[in-house]
Amino acid sequence: MPQVAKPQRIRDPLHDLITFGSDQFQQTLWSVIQTEPFQRLRRVRQLGFSEFTFPGATHTRFAHSLGAFHTARRLMEIIKAHLESTHRQVKNHQADVAVAAALVHDVGHGMMSHAFEKIGKRFDLALADHEEVGRRVIQETEIAKAFEEMGSGFANDVAELIGRKGPGNLYDAVVSSQFDADRLDYMRRDSLMTGVRNSLIDFEWLMANLEVNEVKAVEDEVPVGEIETFVLGPKATQAAENYVLSLFHLYTSVYFHKATRGAEAVFTELMARLMTLIQADHTTKTGLHEAHPFVRFAQEPTCLDRALKLDDTVFWGALPMLRSATDEEVARLAEMLLHRRLPCCRDVRLELERKKPPHMAMTKQERDDQRRWLTARQAHISERIEEWNAEDGAKVPRLMVDKDKRDCYTLFKQSKGPLNQIHMRSPDGSVVDMAHYSPIVAAAETFEFFRVYVDRDDQEARDALEAIIKEAVEDRFGEKES
Repeated sequence: MPQVAKPQRIRDPLHDLITFGSDQFQQTLWSVIQTEPFQRLRRVRQLGFSEFTFPGATHTRFAHSLGAFHTARRLMEIIKAHLESTHRQVKNHQADVAVAAALVHDVGHGMMSHAFEKIGKRFDLALADHEEVGRRVIQETEIAKAFEEMGSGFANDVAELIGRKGPGNLYDAVVSSQFDADRLDYMRRDSLMTGVRNSLIDFEWLMANLEVNEVKAVEDEVPVGEIETFVLGPKATQAAENYVLSLFHLYTSVYFHKATRGAEAVFTELMARLMTLIQADHTTKTGLHEAHPFVRFAQEPTCLDRALKLDDTVFWGALPMLRSATDEEVARLAEMLLHRRLPCCRDVRLELERKKPPHMAMTKQERDDQRRWLTARQAHISERIEEWNAEDGAKVPRLMVDKDKRDCYTLFKQSKGPLNQIHMRSPDGSVVDMAHYSPIVAAAETFEFFRVYVDRDDQEARDALEAIIKEAVEDRFGEKES
């Protein structure tokens, strides 16, 4: 008598029970979870160094991936219900590909998640890019073999969907959109685990009011027909506004937190110094042995197997050895991370804003003038810091610049298409973009920061930074401010 597949259940702090049924598709996904590349995600934390700021933020990419799968399945149920109600056939293969993609979308993440990708950009390492690693993991490892149960081309279809820059159809929007399974899980999970309450969303109400409707498709500002996507009903207006603002607040409160970003800056310089030493055959100066996973990766960074040997436990386990390195910079940076002795942060943009407070700029013209004033001074400070670091000639920059920005909501003309928008159905039945429906969302401005990190004990560098900032504030490139 053939053995009957056994349903499986996983307890999750966010979703409670995540179940896997006995049908072929869900059993295939259960097999994918058991593979080594997927189990590796247990050793990669979702938020990297955020634990330095929020002690509860120790959740992993493994837990998030399960949550994204669970959420994708719920989104797909909405799509299937809509198609059945309009007497259309559900494209089961596309639906399965989208749900499977939600499960494995993070398998390519390296140690310390996004922080490691900065090393990849500096050294042009393809296998530090989680999207490239993810594509190869899905197509070349035992995950591909597990997916063969769904057909020989299933793994390629999953990898292709994840690799697309924007959704091409309604099924894709489950994985890649402004309202996708990935975002709906990590927003709630990160808020729960960090304890940040200003980013809570009314998830069940959003799901209860989520519909499928047609919106106008536009290419180069020219209408090219209509396309179906997720649309929120009019009763979810406040919940939708809160969703947009909550994601925005997660960036300002959690992802862009100055202490977390400071730790990432130290990590980046530490990894860069290690790469430089190892590739110059000075491994003995690092405190690591020749067989250490990071040494092997630095020696052959194009090897997928070596890239997959890197995870957070490898990094944290290496710190005591790095602390004993004969290279002074490696030892110093490792000591800072091991004991959370982070560099001092100068929030330069905030200091500049005190010179011209945002609340004093009431009109659009005044705000535009203020932005130009800030941009010019930030550019001047950044240039002077680069010059000072170059003249100083230290092995690791003594002044580390960190800057980034985040829009509250991406306007249609700046996005990748209608499936990357949040659409609302108004009471009269028309479908409009969230930015046109909500004055609150439309009025929200971009959040930007420009910070400089410097070792607390490096008085010379701190004095140099002070002089550079003072020069930028007091001198308009040769013309004194009144």
